[in-house]
Amino acid sequence: MAQNPLPRTRTETRTANPNQQVNQEGLENEDEEGGRRTLLDDSTRMVFGPTTSLYFFEKDIKRNSLILYPQDTSLTNFHNYDPVAKSNWKYQDLGNIGSATQPIFFQLPEVIGTTSGFHAYDLYYRAPENTKYFDTKSPFTEMSAFFGGGNRNMLDIAFARNINPRWNVGFDFHTIRARKTLNPVARDDNMVEQTAYALHTNYRSENGKYWFLGNFSRMLHRVNEIGGIIPPTVDSTSIYFTYEDAKVWLGSTQARDLRQDYHFYHEYKVKDGLQIYHIFDRKKQDLLFLADMASSDTLYYLEEDQLSKKDTARNQNDFAEWRNEVGFKGTFGGFYYNAFAKFRNGRMRHARFDEDQAFNEFFIGGELIGKLSEKWSLSADGEYLLPGAFRIHGLFSSPWIDAEYTKAVYKPTSMQQRYAGYFLSWENNFDNVGVDQVKGTLKLDFDKIRLRPSFTFNRVNNYVYFDLDREAAQASGEALILQPGVIANFLIGKKFRWDNEVIFTQVTGEASDAFRIPEIYVNSKFYFDSPLFDDNIFVQLGLDIRYHSGYLADAYFTATQQFHLQNDFDVYAYPVADLFLNFRINRTRVLVKYNHLNSGFMAEEGYFVTPDYTGYRSFLDLGITWYLFD
Repeated sequence: MAQNPLPRTRTETRTANPNQQVNQEGLENEDEEGGRRTLLDDSTRMVFGPTTSLYFFEKDIKRNSLILYPQDTSLTNFHNYDPVAKSNWKYQDLGNIGSATQPIFFQLPEVIGTTSGFHAYDLYYRAPENTKYFDTKSPFTEMSAFFGGGNRNMLDIAFARNINPRWNVGFDFHTIRARKTLNPVARDDNMVEQTAYALHTNYRSENGKYWFLGNFSRMLHRVNEIGGIIPPTVDSTSIYFTYEDAKVWLGSTQARDLRQDYHFYHEYKVKDGLQIYHIFDRKKQDLLFLADMASSDTLYYLEEDQLSKKDTARNQNDFAEWRNEVGFKGTFGGFYYNAFAKFRNGRMRHARFDEDQAFNEFFIGGELIGKLSEKWSLSADGEYLLPGAFRIHGLFSSPWIDAEYTKAVYKPTSMQQRYAGYFLSWENNFDNVGVDQVKGTLKLDFDKIRLRPSFTFNRVNNYVYFDLDREAAQASGEALILQPGVIANFLIGKKFRWDNEVIFTQVTGEASDAFRIPEIYVNSKFYFDSPLFDDNIFVQLGLDIRYHSGYLADAYFTATQQFHLQNDFDVYAYPVADLFLNFRINRTRVLVKYNHLNSGFMAEEGYFVTPDYTGYRSFLDLGITWYLFD
């Protein structure tokens, strides 16, 4: 069995009965022995593998559409292991794993109510809503270790096991240890240190009427800020693209983002076609900024921004929220329906606030999904926040086209409305932000060509952003964002593939200057993809190229942990090529990646990802992932 290609398709069942089991492909026999399901092959040998340690997500349980996913053993995109690379480089960061990020393209917010506003490290946090819950027949362990050039390292461990056929438990553990890519003063002079873990469990009653999913997650993310390279116009001895010898602004400034979340979902089946459910969520985000103002770090901060003259700049924001959602749902006549009421309350706490900045929010909403056939579906969902904010969303899916429409009015963040830092301070009364978004995708499949032309249109009014003075501001007009694009995948011969994504962006309107988006974005990958040595080794070898046109990318201010507008630094166009080798032996995957292969062959010495922050230099990354199923 270990010599055969592992299945890459997901096993799926759609049923209102959570106790129904999914048939597993390739398993000859099942019986019960001591409360554990025993799996036998033709030689009566117990066989465990990716299809016996399945996982699922809360959102599918809520929609009465249980999808059980086998473990991922594919090689596609395996070499892009860090979160920014996994996004196909659609995030702007500070040139290192774990550094502050923001999306390059405009994104609709997931929450229309009040959020903290501190989202620079969201990409590295595994939210409870995305937790994998397991249905495993044996103890399961996944271990991944990535050793990036320049001591940029990540370790991920996941474990799950069944207590009995209806009760599974598990935990996840993640670390990042990323040495500074610019001006490290020692081998362990890390820019980023993260330790995160989560505990999770799921339980089904014997009669299948009750289901409980619960998890606790915690992330401690520490960053030793560098502030970017000192521009040569400020210090004539400072030179770009010297990397470890670069002269940077900061050496005694730290940021910390501590998050904790208690989350559970449970439902009870009242009768066929009707269930009631409850979701509880308790989030806490504690943010701390520290800077030694008796050191040379003070040169980075504008004197006119300083509101205090203490030796240590300290700013702490403590955000907490509680959410309870109660609703009923079910299936009737082939349609899924859901109606709910949701209550959120929380506060932002700061030592300089006279009183906590509190909020209480009440929502009502629902969802309707009609699956007309295996390939045709229609869905609509929405929620209304009393008063004044709402979101409605519709999706039509067919074999040839997907069409999607969203209209939303959402609240500015807590930090945008009120902030009291060591350097900057403001109190605002911004209006809610309005968005209309239309998306469409054509599905064109030919013998060896797969095309997905798409078009996205956003109309955004009252947009809140951070201006040239690094302060929160609200645009008075609207912005129109047009984004035609295409995903094109080609099979060349039998063993070569060419995958491409191209996005064009045009921003117009009175508020267009608040959006800094490259006009052209390209991601292209050409690679050999084939099994070798009698199908014992699966190999991908190729070149990964990314490119965007030059633009005035947002700068980053460490004290507020926000990206803001700037008009002086052009993050110029520069193609970056990475050479990669992914291979799998049995269920063990290995990656070898050489970053920035074209370094030294371009007119420029290197590239920037954010003003005064250079991208990766040339170095080698290694990684390995393996599974244990007993």
